[in-house]
Amino acid sequence: MTDLGVREAIERTSAAIAADSNKAKARNVPAIARLTGGLKCEVTGPHGERLVTDMPPAMGGAASGPNPAWLLRSALASCAATVIAMRAAKLGITLETLEVTVESESDSRGLLGLDDSVSAGLQAVRTRVRIGGNAKLDVLQEIVAWADAHSPVGCTLRHGPPCALEIEVV
Repeated sequence: MTDLGVREAIERTSAAIAADSNKAKARNVPAIARLTGGLKCEVTGPHGERLVTDMPPAMGGAASGPNPAWLLRSALASCAATVIAMRAAKLGITLETLEVTVESESDSRGLLGLDDSVSAGLQAVRTRVRIGGNAKLDVLQEIVAWADAHSPVGCTLRHGPPCALEIEVV
């Protein structure tokens, strides 16, 4: 889809939601992970989406796919890039360069249960954006800042929504 096509789609969707705010709310499609052997999981979605995760050999996996924490970083990076591109298209700005890098640190003691005071979660998540296009520096910076404030994955990580756990023993 061209930048113009993206812009038109955003304007059409925005107009529909402005006319009826109920159209803005959605129940997101589930991701279902099934253990297929060792630490390898196949994750599927309702429309044929499929990916495989695995852990590195040091954790007992075979490294046959990316680990779940890398997928979280990739989700943050690709969501940021997508929202930046959407905002640029809406403003009529053509991007010549867009690269989003997400890095993090972790402490395996949390994952392995070796120290209950250490979180298994990622720590110090950093996002770096390289951007260039037919706009001034301050406009490109504003686009990135706006996108950061409106990225669904970024907002989810920053605001930590309530999470529920249901267990079904079969």
